[in-house]
Amino acid sequence: MTDVEVLVKPGCHLCADAVAVTAEVCAEFGLEHRTSDISQDPVLAEQFAEEIPVLRIDGVPRDFWRFDAARLRRMLSEATG
Repeated sequence: MTDVEVLVKPGCHLCADAVAVTAEVCAEFGLEHRTSDISQDPVLAEQFAEEIPVLRIDGVPRDFWRFDAARLRRMLSEATG
């Protein structure tokens, strides 16, 4: 199963948009996604502080800031293909 995760932080206006795009595209593929709040994990907060939101597919960072639905579809096609 493909693991789709969006790293977010409180008060991030781009995060809500990223989660919405991710939810829409994941639904097309019949996939679940999850969100992780980097403010709850000091290692993630240090690593991704300037790039939030971050999309990780199977643990690999694949996108950040503004998520594009078409690009996400291509990435998920590759990951699930």
